[in-house]
Amino acid sequence: MPSFPPPGAVTLCEINRNLVAVDALSDDRAKEAYGDVLRMVFSPIPFQPDVLPPIREPPAAEQPESSEKVPTASVTSTISEFFKRMIFPPQDPNLLHEFDTQKVSWNPHKHCLAFVSGKNQVTVHDFEDSDAKEPCILTSDHQINVKAVEWRPNSGKMIAVACKGGICLWSASYPGNVPFMKAGVTPSFSSFPRGSGGQWILVDVLRGSCAEQVSALCWKPDGRYLASASSNSPSFTIWDVSQGLGTPIRRGLSNISLVRWSPSGDYLLAAKFDGTFHFWETNTWTSELWSSSNGYVSGANWDPEGRVALLSFSNSTTLGSVHLSSKPPSLEAHLLPVELPEIASLIVSRGIEKLAWDASGERLALSFKDGNEMYRGLVAVYDVRRSPLISLSLVGFIRGPGEEAKPLAFAFHNKFKQGPLLSVCWSSGWCCTYPLILRSH
Repeated sequence: MPSFPPPGAVTLCEINRNLVAVDALSDDRAKEAYGDVLRMVFSPIPFQPDVLPPIREPPAAEQPESSEKVPTASVTSTISEFFKRMIFPPQDPNLLHEFDTQKVSWNPHKHCLAFVSGKNQVTVHDFEDSDAKEPCILTSDHQINVKAVEWRPNSGKMIAVACKGGICLWSASYPGNVPFMKAGVTPSFSSFPRGSGGQWILVDVLRGSCAEQVSALCWKPDGRYLASASSNSPSFTIWDVSQGLGTPIRRGLSNISLVRWSPSGDYLLAAKFDGTFHFWETNTWTSELWSSSNGYVSGANWDPEGRVALLSFSNSTTLGSVHLSSKPPSLEAHLLPVELPEIASLIVSRGIEKLAWDASGERLALSFKDGNEMYRGLVAVYDVRRSPLISLSLVGFIRGPGEEAKPLAFAFHNKFKQGPLLSVCWSSGWCCTYPLILRSH
């Protein structure tokens, strides 16, 4: 039976399909529940949620894509009866009210968390540094209206921050190991806690041809290229970060809501607000168009092998799984439904708001629109099976600290060896981390 945290309780962790709830969060409770197993404790991090307003301005209406030429000759799409009604016409973007951006990110190689903690700032906390009681705050005159943050893979400690007019790149600096700072960038520094001599330095600001709001980021897994997009533009940009050069790529007229690179780097998913989404193969940069009539893609993640993409839609409680049929650069794919009966019947929700899939493929977290009073504001956790089709089993729900707390953003640590590790920023002003401990680990 799924775990349900009673009103007034807060969730602490999962232990083998049991989500442990306590009356209050504390390091002592965490040590008792999972500290001996993990040999570390993830303390909640405070921030000011009142300066994190949700994005509620819908993108400008666009014209239909009837004149757009989309490559289709090399693609065969097998679609279930359920998804036949999801194909054309596209969703009217004037119906959109809000959308999600990547506001939480774990360093792929360290226990270091970054999240958007204010309109113009990012908080960074290193859980491996036992003496660092206070997190580090990254601010700069260049860093205005922050919408997304993501660690660069294979780079030690570098963070990309999506903001108004461009992308801020921060790098950690240590005595004897000072990163190169691009000429012309106004110096911005933020010292590490407890005066260790290290500091964060703003080393570059990537700017496009116009000063648009960057709202989506995704690094290629090898760390060389960065994909970025704006909710006010139909193009996304591929940045060669070492050269500071960006190449815009466009298909269709509607603005882009998110971009997601596959774990192998062979594919890139770009979703739009009119309900369409493109799968790109990144060798020749050709793409295949898909479309949904159940709203825009509100969340997307790849499986560990990069062969399946799991999608959520803004006006549906059913997920879609896109299964690539052949090896890269083939775009042959099958789109299949993944049912979430509890969301529709038990919670009575209108759609999925946010979605995160653990890199091991074992746990899925999602939040949902509305819902009845008992379930409102909770994060649902699912056990995932892939054999070969995706099936989900509800483990239970996570309740955050504070009265009527709602999840603002969440993400998994992709390389935590002891199992899935989920961090959630709550509207009550706490960023909490939940170890999901499984027997297999």
